[in-house]
Amino acid sequence: MYPFTYTKAADTREALNAGRGGGRYIAGGTTLVDLMRETVERPETLVDISALPLREITVTKSGGLRIGALVSMTEAAAHRGVRALYPVISEALELSASAQLRNMATIGGNIMQRTRCTYFRDVTADCNKREPGSGCAAQEGFNRSHAILGTSDSCVATHPSDLAVALAALEATVHLRGPDGERTLPFADFLLKPGSTPNREQAARPGELITAVEIPAHPRPLKSGYLKVRDRQSYEFALTSAAVALHVRGGVIREAQVAAGGVGTVPWKLPAVEEALVGERPSDRLWTEAAEHAADGARPLTHNRFKAELLKRTVERQLRTVGGSK
Repeated sequence: MYPFTYTKAADTREALNAGRGGGRYIAGGTTLVDLMRETVERPETLVDISALPLREITVTKSGGLRIGALVSMTEAAAHRGVRALYPVISEALELSASAQLRNMATIGGNIMQRTRCTYFRDVTADCNKREPGSGCAAQEGFNRSHAILGTSDSCVATHPSDLAVALAALEATVHLRGPDGERTLPFADFLLKPGSTPNREQAARPGELITAVEIPAHPRPLKSGYLKVRDRQSYEFALTSAAVALHVRGGVIREAQVAAGGVGTVPWKLPAVEEALVGERPSDRLWTEAAEHAADGARPLTHNRFKAELLKRTVERQLRTVGGSK
């Protein structure tokens, strides 16, 4: 680990001043500290923001949900409002990491976490995300766990967050505060596909601080859930996952929100699946036909060709579960 300075911000203004000067924000530290140990990240200054007042979970006047950036994953998963309004969020959080990590990790930090790609974390390997222009060792290396959607010639690493898949499905927004004031970004625009600049992973500006994520109100009744497929049931990242939210009224699907994880360079919204569902009556045949669109545009690599079919099956299974047809 390289030398660094540490400061603990007493309030938001102090944090932003330190961030403006190039400091890196840290709260739970469950990702950044690991990357510093492996010398993948080498920040000169850490700004501890754990004392900031960003720990509230509130139901908005419109019936949506606002979760402060410093709420722990455990607190968010257990919150009555989260469990009642959006079970998909609670389920995604409870299937993430280990209990110890969930107790420490924050909501803001979770969506900012970097890939678990082994080549990214191996400082001797070529990685455009870690060192722009060096190449991507995963393209010709062992790539079983890598992405099949949203990839580029520069990067095929998956985004690791389970929570982010649920937020993508529900079309959440991210609230930010920086030197130039406050702004809000659609979650779909916050996390960036790699393109030719995989080292730029989020749309946050230098010194900006995540203050909250907000889920808009969705029509009721709304049934939702999260399914994660992995190599083992204990602490493991997804091979594929599916976040589904369905609004069914009068026996017809009026609104469908579907996103996938473990297969994309960012949490992957599945609009073709959603379009196949809206206006239809739930049925076994509908789930199967809609799920066939889940891997549209996939670009499998040598060792992860199985992911396209696994994704379809995962989405179909979760549609059946949430839609009430087993």
